Amino acid sequence: MLQARHMLAYNLAYLGELTAAREHAQQGIALYDPKYHSLAFSISGDDPGVCCFCFQALAFWALGYPDQALESVYDAISLAENLSHPLSFALALTFAAIVHQLRRESEAVQGRADACITLCTDQGFPFFLALGKIMQGWALAQKGEADGIKQMFEGLSAYRATGADSFRPYHLSLIAEGHSALGHPDEALHAIWEALDWIEHADERFYESEVYRLKGTLVLQSEKTSGESRLGLQTPSPRTGIEAETFFRKAIDASHASKTLNLTSYAQQFVWTACWGNEAIATRRGPCSSASITGLPKGSIPPT
Repeated sequence: MLQARHMLAYNLAYLGELTAAREHAQQGIALYDPKYHSLAFSISGDDPGVCCFCFQALAFWALGYPDQALESVYDAISLAENLSHPLSFALALTFAAIVHQLRRESEAVQGRADACITLCTDQGFPFFLALGKIMQGWALAQKGEADGIKQMFEGLSAYRATGADSFRPYHLSLIAEGHSALGHPDEALHAIWEALDWIEHADERFYESEVYRLKGTLVLQSEKTSGESRLGLQTPSPRTGIEAETFFRKAIDASHASKTLNLTSYAQQFVWTACWGNEAIATRRGPCSSASITGLPKGSIPPT
């Protein structure tokens, strides 16, 4: 039963069904007893308890609970350390880097990625070594280091060489963010288009909302500003603005479809509509009305 919960949490997260993924992860954690399951990794490769904590962390982030996500991944690290199981520790370090990245904590990402790379190099774990390099590359790119892009591509190539291809939209989004940070909008947009193609091809929905949000942001960044909005922000042409707004809307729709919360999408949509200075648009579409986000975590609703 524990292994069933473990695998359901993984597969449901991949499909973007994060509420169900969290439920199965929590049920797996409730079933887990180190006295009886401490050797379960001999069946699954990694410890199912550690893995359930990791996917619970992803679900917490997607559902609008970033602090609980961090607590959950720290629980994964603590359990892996107590088990003295290097592969499970590599898993926990990888997810810790991912959670910190989702929280936009680049220094913490690099710290966890560096630890993961050291461990996996010593132990000979190519799968998690590749993921560690991807995360390390993102952190470097955020600091303006061009080698970060090369690192991410090398990590992604090594990851695929293991036969893995899951969570491709997430990895491509990291590459897009890296290119954007380094001032390469065309390369960033190419990576995002590839991510969107994969979402439709593989029905992988975990990061769908964020991919659309990034697409809208990159559309805005790809065009020189054409004037100043009533909020004092520079705005591109109306045509580009409409295109960006479309992708912000798709990000919000994807969040609704998966019953998750992409607060950044709501905030960007709200600010962008305000920047247009078009009260008719704001009234007709109501980007951040309370009614449109009923059921989301208390305290997470953006201002209207």
